[in-house]
Amino acid sequence: MLVIIGVLVVLGAIIGGYLLEHGNLLVLVQPAELVIIGGAALGTVFIANPLHTVISLIKGVIGTLKGSRYTKAFYLDQLKLLNDIFVYARKNGMSRLESDLDEPAKCQVFQKHPKFLADRQALEFFCDTVRMSISGGVGHMELDLLMELDIEVQQHESGEPTAALTTVADSLPGLGIVAAVLGVVITMGALGGPPEEIGHKVAAALVGTFLGILLCYGFFSPLASNMAKINEATTQYMNMLRVAILAFVKGTAPSLAVEFARRAIPAHVRPNFKETERAIKGGAAAAKAA
Repeated sequence: MLVIIGVLVVLGAIIGGYLLEHGNLLVLVQPAELVIIGGAALGTVFIANPLHTVISLIKGVIGTLKGSRYTKAFYLDQLKLLNDIFVYARKNGMSRLESDLDEPAKCQVFQKHPKFLADRQALEFFCDTVRMSISGGVGHMELDLLMELDIEVQQHESGEPTAALTTVADSLPGLGIVAAVLGVVITMGALGGPPEEIGHKVAAALVGTFLGILLCYGFFSPLASNMAKINEATTQYMNMLRVAILAFVKGTAPSLAVEFARRAIPAHVRPNFKETERAIKGGAAAAKAA
């Protein structure tokens, strides 16, 4: 939502200021300039990136319009999930949990949290790590290193679309100059004609430079920055899972392992102790009633 508001503010400020100076909006409508700049920018994306990065780039841009899912309510649900799983493992044994991790969609605990089941990245990270700790032969330090490696790989992969969009943004001013140069070439061919026609062609050429700079600093660079923040929020979420898993496999009580996880949540979306306790007790009461 904020992305849409930001786009409207940028357009409103530029168009409003232009109209205050008694500018003619029709002069800014130059489809040929957009074709040159937009087509060249799209081509650079295909040249520089494999198909999976292009697809991730498109999904990432769409994701910025939806906003971040990592809210306080989201983290409360995740803390409740962790508590449910850890309590379940204590009551039924780690061997029972191991069999459930093979098919989490059939496990009662996971079924109560469909959003976590739908998050393939987090689900596989959690199940694979806990299964590894149950199988034995892996110390706590090795398990932590394994999780850190997994998070680092995921972070690198999620950063590729952001880097691709940043590269496109950096190229837009140059592509705007290309469009402007082509406009100047056309203008030079019209020398000797009516002054109005030459003036129109010069204006069209300058619009190319204007569009390149505007698209770079007004839209694409901020979008890349937004995507980077979403990727960082995902890394923070995975780190929260890492802290919770490591605390639990060390033998920490479920409630304390959840507290470790809560402390790893970024401060601006971190539930306080009472909110977490109410969420966990509410889930436990609902389970007993069922």
